[in-house]
Amino acid sequence: MHRMVATGQNAALAAQLRKGVLEYCVMALLQKEERYAFDLVRELSDMDGMVISEGTIYPMLARMRRDGSVETTWRESSSGPPRRYYRLSPAGRKGLQGFKKEWSTFREAVDNVMDGGENDG
Repeated sequence: MHRMVATGQNAALAAQLRKGVLEYCVMALLQKEERYAFDLVRELSDMDGMVISEGTIYPMLARMRRDGSVETTWRESSSGPPRRYYRLSPAGRKGLQGFKKEWSTFREAVDNVMDGGENDG
C-alpha cells in the first residue's frame, strides 16, 4: 500500500477531515466486534490517512461512553492489567446509520463539485 504523508496545509486539512469523521470510523469498527482502545488505534493507523494516537482515542472513547454511543466491559488480560473493551450501543448503531446516510449524500455532492458538476443527472 502506498502511503502519502501530508505536510503543511495538506496536513492541517487532513487533520480537520479526520476530526469530523473519526468518531464514526471508530463506531463502524465497533459494529462488527468489541475492541479495546489500543486495538482501535492500531487498526485505524494501518489505514492510509487515518493517523491516530492513544492520546486522541482515549478522550474520544470516554466522551462516547458518556454520550451513550458505546458500552464497555472490563476483561482480564494475559499480558498486563485488565482492559476496557468497547462495543457499539443501540444508540450508537442508530447514530452510525444516520451518519452513513448523510455521508453518502455529502460525499456524492462533494465529488460532483470536484468533478466540475459533470454528474448532474
